Amino acid sequence: MPFLGVRNPEVRRLTRAVVRGASAEALVATARALWDGAEFREERYAATEILGRPVLAGDWSLAPLHEHIARTGAWWDHVDETARRIADLHDAHPVETAALVRRWASDESFWINRLAILSQLGRRERTDVHLLTDVIGPHLGSREFFLRKAIGWALREYAKTDPDWVRAYVDATEMSPLSRREALKRLG
Repeated sequence: MPFLGVRNPEVRRLTRAVVRGASAEALVATARALWDGAEFREERYAATEILGRPVLAGDWSLAPLHEHIARTGAWWDHVDETARRIADLHDAHPVETAALVRRWASDESFWINRLAILSQLGRRERTDVHLLTDVIGPHLGSREFFLRKAIGWALREYAKTDPDWVRAYVDATEMSPLSRREALKRLG
């Protein structure tokens, strides 16, 4: 998809200014229209920015739209931004979201697998380590770069909260050198 050349911080700033005060329904309709009708990548960035508005945080009804974005965007930038929205769902609907990401972890699309792995980024002490290991486990032997990188990133993020747990997990688990290196990157 072609770029217009507008940098992401500017896309975010412009998008926030345009949608300020809009209703939840208007935000969702606008995001969906922008995403599905996009001719330029920045339109898709604006759609994911809209879905990050506080009024939509944790809205379970948006789970299918987030999945749609990950499937149709099928690239790291869209999936990684969507993972932030799934983290909000974990907080608002922990049981339902855990079931959803477990299902995503066994999906045929590695982009959906990546979304499952990254879905708890930024949750720190709220991270469900059992869920984390459940969604990482099926992909430990993957040769897919984007999954190996996601595994390391998810573990590195959790290491900010519980470095001892991450060290022990990495020591006890066979994983790719890339995942291992990423997981331990800031642990010295």
